[in-house]
Amino acid sequence: MKAVVQDEFGRAGEVLRVEQQEPVPEPGEGEVLVKVAAAGVDRGVWHLVAGLPYMVRVAGFGVRRPKLRIPGFDFAGTVERVGGGVNSVKPGDEVFGIAKGSFAEYAVAVEDKVSPMPEGISPAEAAAVSISGLTALQAVRDQAGLKPGESVLILGASGGVGSFATQIARAFGAEVTGVCSTPKVEMVRELGADRVIDYTREEPGRGGETYDAILDIGGNRPLRKLRRLLKPKGRLVIVGGEGGGKVLGGTDRQLRAMLLSPFVGQKLRAFVSSENGEDIAALSELIESGRLRPVIDRTFPLEQAADAVGYLEDGRAGGKLVLTVD
Repeated sequence: MKAVVQDEFGRAGEVLRVEQQEPVPEPGEGEVLVKVAAAGVDRGVWHLVAGLPYMVRVAGFGVRRPKLRIPGFDFAGTVERVGGGVNSVKPGDEVFGIAKGSFAEYAVAVEDKVSPMPEGISPAEAAAVSISGLTALQAVRDQAGLKPGESVLILGASGGVGSFATQIARAFGAEVTGVCSTPKVEMVRELGADRVIDYTREEPGRGGETYDAILDIGGNRPLRKLRRLLKPKGRLVIVGGEGGGKVLGGTDRQLRAMLLSPFVGQKLRAFVSSENGEDIAALSELIESGRLRPVIDRTFPLEQAADAVGYLEDGRAGGKLVLTVD
């Protein structure tokens, strides 16, 4: 099969290449082989391609070289074969979800991380959903615990996770203020944000506003500034983080938040999303009900995977990037 591979960490344009004769993986017990139609590109893929911060390597993804030779997790496609004990899907079913090595013509997924493709969207749109959508859903529902009528500030509202979080928060009945850069203001407004702040022109909270919850998605604002924007019993959820150097990245800020939380009235949280089929199905229901739609900035052919990851690294994407597979 054709696949994007990497044998070392580094910049995408230097370490990613396309191989034409990679072996097709075999599904094991409880696994599904899918013919990939499209694969999502998210910030986590960039971290694993670059091997940065170094904590990523220590976390089990390879210290000297990548353990996952074929990158990519999000996918949409068609079931090709199933392993033993698989009952929920069969060959020919159109599905989406999470697999290891989705930057390829074929990939293997665990059965409980696969769900029927939502009606009314394309494979490219479905491929953009799982990783970023799960993170957004769990941040809004489980970590922030948003209730109807509460106010939420979403920092990074135009990105892959942020574009989902903005819509999900609105679906939960919250009053949403989205923060983004100038070119993406209209996009965030169209996603349903009640108010949009262009951070290049205005600092959030300038008028003294405070919020029931803040979702800080890939940001790097100091905790003291974020806490000033929270109500006395407000909830801060740090979703990922950038900056902070090659060793820790943004994880040092997450650790400080969790250590401080027991000593203040506000709840300061950081989390790693859980990959599970129930929440993938929940995202599918939101899509089919019309309350959630994937936002795709650009699509790239599989052969241009390095360009897609580089585009993401440059911070130009509004919404998700997707690779299409012939």
